[in-house]
Amino acid sequence: MKKITSLLVAFAFFPTLLTAADPAPAAPAKPVLKINPGQVIVPTDAMRRIWGELISIDFATRTGKFRKEGTDEVMSFTVLPYAELLHHASFGDLQDFRIGVRAIFRMHEAANGEWTWLTYIQDQMNMMNGHKEYFYVDAIDAAAGTLNCTQANFDKSFVREKGIVISTDAETKYWKDGQPAKFADIKVGDKLRTETHGVGKGKVQMCWNVFLDDASLVKFQDAQKALQSKRIAEEGAPGYVDKIEGGSLDLTLFQESGEISRALKAGQKIRIAPAGVDRKAIGRPLDGVVATAKMAGNLGKVTVTLNAQPAGFQPGAVARLWLVRPAGE
Repeated sequence: MKKITSLLVAFAFFPTLLTAADPAPAAPAKPVLKINPGQVIVPTDAMRRIWGELISIDFATRTGKFRKEGTDEVMSFTVLPYAELLHHASFGDLQDFRIGVRAIFRMHEAANGEWTWLTYIQDQMNMMNGHKEYFYVDAIDAAAGTLNCTQANFDKSFVREKGIVISTDAETKYWKDGQPAKFADIKVGDKLRTETHGVGKGKVQMCWNVFLDDASLVKFQDAQKALQSKRIAEEGAPGYVDKIEGGSLDLTLFQESGEISRALKAGQKIRIAPAGVDRKAIGRPLDGVVATAKMAGNLGKVTVTLNAQPAGFQPGAVARLWLVRPAGE
């Protein structure tokens, strides 16, 4: 009885002891990312990923247009300097994409309110390779040159879509074991990957290339990797100038520069030049050395000390950096 009385007295003076705990304070709202030119920002909470058919590119201004699949709406885009240009299951550049190619265009709202800023073009090969997905052949119409397929992952534990019609024509090329093959080599139950293009209207998957096995896609992927590596070595690794202080520059090297970013070490010799809207280097590169270098996720963060004053460089603008490798390396 004394215990009960004691509890009643405690409750009278400290009622919160027997009530539910106060709710935890609400977590602060996560800031909404917005593109800020001169910084590498991808607002994943405010984006549109649109399947479309590329219809034009201006390499000088890095702008273009694509036809939105299904509605035939023509959309304009401006490629941000750090955009991921994913071609043949690897990094590439604008000149790698053929007019007509089907791809996913990742779009964001520009400062004027229009959805024109672009942070990636991802072709079908890259999308399917990255997600480990295939077209499983359910039926074949040899007379029409079409395949009825199910798109699913490697073990079919995830099915993205059924009843997809894959079309071929006289220009389509087929690959097996990295060697030329033919339509007749395709059997029901096979799993394929493709490089497709549009036909100017509707939702049509017309094949440029059909890969009957992984080895064939990897052969194209390896060729693209070698091309891009050679391009970066010749044209320089692209990145933003973050800060200029005397003869020192801070840079953020873009994701496509990863091979160079991971190779940079303090004391290494480099060359660097400002770049224009087309990301091409302007003027004669300046010599310098790496002061510090590290990876921040997929981006390279590097500080370089130059042998001359960095004329022509601007914070927020693009620069090109070359790693000067020792002779014989």
